[in-house]
Amino acid sequence: MRIPPRLGALVAIVFWGISFVATKAALRDVSPITLIFVRFFIGTAFLLVALRAWPPRDAWRELFVMGLVGVFIHQMLQAYALTMTSAVSTGWLVGVIPIWSAILSALLLKERFGWKKTVGITVALAGALLVITRGHFSRNVMQLPATKGDFLVLLSTVNWAVYSVIGHKTIRRIGPQRATTGAFLAGVVLLAPFFVAKAGWRELPHLSTSGWGAILFLGIGCSGLGYLFWYGALEQIEVSKVAVLLYLEPFVTFIAAVALLHEPVSTVAVAGGTVVIAGVLLASRG
Repeated sequence: MRIPPRLGALVAIVFWGISFVATKAALRDVSPITLIFVRFFIGTAFLLVALRAWPPRDAWRELFVMGLVGVFIHQMLQAYALTMTSAVSTGWLVGVIPIWSAILSALLLKERFGWKKTVGITVALAGALLVITRGHFSRNVMQLPATKGDFLVLLSTVNWAVYSVIGHKTIRRIGPQRATTGAFLAGVVLLAPFFVAKAGWRELPHLSTSGWGAILFLGIGCSGLGYLFWYGALEQIEVSKVAVLLYLEPFVTFIAAVALLHEPVSTVAVAGGTVVIAGVLLASRG
């Protein structure tokens, strides 16, 4: 599909921003394991047909590790988190992923931290804490299901930074599209035994029209078209000019969650999310 690269990248961001809303909607009808398996089964099939390319044989060991970390663990963390917390909070907290990437780069690549990066990381983590606690720093807040869900989301952001590090060489060697497709396929294979053990197919007849719509959107839109548009844009535009669009994702999630799920608007959560974005921006400039 030939579309302007910037428009394609923006569409990908919109898809990914709405993904948390669609996930929460689908979880009303099915369990997390069924949702994730069906989503990535559809997404993988779509990518294989669209790309008509199969990952090379010598890359499958790395791709299975990527599938374990980036699909199985990552998606399970976020799906179970969304059974307890809101899509709005999830969107704000996902914004801290670049912070963990910066910390891992410092630990593994021995990159130095300037004062901007240090302050930015501190500010972003403070904003994340504000989102999680909703401004109430007490023992009771830490025992709430929503708080536990937020911590699972935060754990998933660390996991995604790890995925970015372990998948870096494979992505550069075989290309991001084939690497993503291979990781998705490996994730589906790893999810299959759990889907069978849970007899997940028995849940599918109970899916509502909106539930099926959410799963198809996640599979074709977020896991299929989203990655094709994003990597297509990266092939034509400098990474820094495309990556800046990622800062729009939490705001897309916020608007979609309020409009489609009618989630309540918390002034403290919005403030915390804004602080997260500000901290990440400062750290990236450092």
